[in-house]
Amino acid sequence: MRKKKIYGIIFCIFIMTFALGCGGEEKKGQWKDGYYTAIMEEYSHGWKEFVTICVMDHKIVNVEYNAKNSSGFIKSWDIAYMRNMNPVTGTYPNRYTRNYAADLLKKQSADQIDMIAGASSSGGNFRRLAAAVLECAETGNTEIAVVPVEKSEE
Repeated sequence: MRKKKIYGIIFCIFIMTFALGCGGEEKKGQWKDGYYTAIMEEYSHGWKEFVTICVMDHKIVNVEYNAKNSSGFIKSWDIAYMRNMNPVTGTYPNRYTRNYAADLLKKQSADQIDMIAGASSSGGNFRRLAAAVLECAETGNTEIAVVPVEKSEE
């Protein structure tokens, strides 16, 4: 009876050690928990876009994507901007910023973000901002990443 207890204890220790050994190592490319932000280097049409993510348990659990003007006003709150943009493009900042953010949250990847018609320029910036924050999350760098504006070819 005593031998069975000892073997049982040894077996339990072996199983626990094996389980901890397999799950305890951090996988390459896994994100570190924390908040990460990337912002465009320059204003475009009076707005500077930014993305902030929260990573918990090595997964993105929250995404904020928006833009602010020089006084700090948030683009998706600008009703006049929405009223001007929506009839022309079929979308507006409060809609497309939430859609892009939800896509990143769902897919957990900047590479697979679907472009939204009427907001493809912002979509390109969002992909670049998302890639920058994910790169920061890989290393645990909580400094704000500054993403240069892509110059269009003329």
